Amino acid sequence: MTAAVPEPVPVIVVMGVSGSGKSTVGGLLAERLGVPYAEADDFHPPANIAKMSAGHPLDDSDRAPWLDAIAAWIAERGDRGGVVSCSALRRRYRDRLRASAPGLFFLHLDGSPELIASRLAARMQHFMPSGLLASQFEALEPLEPDEAGAVVPVTGGPQQIADAALAALPGHAGAV
Repeated sequence: MTAAVPEPVPVIVVMGVSGSGKSTVGGLLAERLGVPYAEADDFHPPANIAKMSAGHPLDDSDRAPWLDAIAAWIAERGDRGGVVSCSALRRRYRDRLRASAPGLFFLHLDGSPELIASRLAARMQHFMPSGLLASQFEALEPLEPDEAGAVVPVTGGPQQIADAALAALPGHAGAV
């Protein structure tokens, strides 16, 4: 009997609104999969951070260089796998990222506005003010059936959410 060859890990984008747990779950997921993790906030130019810190939502022209930088990181990962957090709220943003790696897999961390607002209010040391949360929910376009991805509810602690995220990955069903 031959041992099963593990499926290669795709590049995974952990997406969702601010406060949904993208950084925490993304880091846990990358650790469990043994692949690098990148925090999308680190790709923002200083002007974007200043704009959001002042309580102003980003527009598409603000997001373009940020998405391009994330896409470049994704393309560098090739077939070696990786996890990156990125809000990826709109389909066109996901399409822009997917152009750099057609096998990209999206994990949408999903929760009610009330739950996310309570988590965002408890968060410290982040430039994204809670006042912008409503604009993020308004902009959110859920994954469509033709997009490789899964929705993971954020009702539970980080370890439970990471377990559910891992189980949602192709070739990892029941891997908790």
